[in-house]
Amino acid sequence: MATIVDVKARTVSVPLDNPTSFSNRQVLKRDYAVVEVVGDDGHKGIGFCYGGSNAGRLVTHAVRELLKPVLMGQDTHRVEGLWREMYQEALLHGRAGSVMRAISIIDTALWDRNARAANLPLYKMLGANETESVAAYASGGYYLEGKTPAHLADEMRAHVANGFKAVKLKVGRDSLAEEEARLAAVRDAVGPDVLVMMDANNAWRDLPSALAFMRMAEPYDPYWIEEPFSPDDIDNHRRLAERTPVPVATGEIEAGRWRFKELLDKEAAMILQTDAAVCGGITEFRRIAATAASYGVEVFPHWFHDLHVHLVASTPNAPMVEYFADDQVLNFRRLIDTQLRCDNGRLMLPTSPGLGFDFDADALARFAVDDWQ
Repeated sequence: MATIVDVKARTVSVPLDNPTSFSNRQVLKRDYAVVEVVGDDGHKGIGFCYGGSNAGRLVTHAVRELLKPVLMGQDTHRVEGLWREMYQEALLHGRAGSVMRAISIIDTALWDRNARAANLPLYKMLGANETESVAAYASGGYYLEGKTPAHLADEMRAHVANGFKAVKLKVGRDSLAEEEARLAAVRDAVGPDVLVMMDANNAWRDLPSALAFMRMAEPYDPYWIEEPFSPDDIDNHRRLAERTPVPVATGEIEAGRWRFKELLDKEAAMILQTDAAVCGGITEFRRIAATAASYGVEVFPHWFHDLHVHLVASTPNAPMVEYFADDQVLNFRRLIDTQLRCDNGRLMLPTSPGLGFDFDADALARFAVDDWQ
């Protein structure tokens, strides 16, 4: 038995090299909340999440002021019990958003700490489905100043040349004609056999607008349309799913198994994009994935390939990791000391204990908003 002797958190803010746009917003920097959980046996685990473009300290404060008192002196292996107690403690402060992200990163740190103590890579601690590598899709296709359809096509063509059999681009910002030019360029560049995913980032407020886009896009055989509406507009997700042959995917900023069950019950999504750093941590991710499996639904985790490589490797109904080939968008890559190795579109599973990487102390200090506390 090991007991928790310290929990500390910190906020870092990492500027993007170039202003990067989605369908309805532009990002200039990313705030991350990071956490360490230490046992009296000397083993330490780490957790992390995206805290938004501003006010990432909300997550850090929730760790320090709300959740740390629940954890101190507890058995590090009481992961399920501690999740329940943290959730109950936070009930009045929000069962989603920053508070659930705080629960998520602590839960991740507990799993990482326990796997390190057991001298096992995290995916083996969780019960591996794969033991060498997992499939990934190349995520990108962002809107940048001066980026033409030809530039977008070159980007996607390069991913395919590196062995990726699936790619993703942003959609929903421009006119239908401009969007069709982008989509046509990508399909022409990658050929008919590569999966092309479309990410709308909550682009549309009404069903007719989304349907108009889908009627344009359907001839290009997209694999899914991601986040067409606000995450709270579950009924329009369902209505769209009923009216297009393209699978609807969503869930990247959903929290808790109950919201995912509602998506499944209403048949509002054929693909879930659960993010373990958002939904409630590894513990809650596993519950959500198991529930999805009983509906015959697959999970393609969102973001943070360094974390989700372990969950895809240990979840039979999670086929692929979302992979970012450079640090231009997922600039969290600048905060860690080890990068995943990619070979022919597959991510090699780490062999080191736990998550298989640590924070880069110098990088954290360089981008720090506050100190460890």
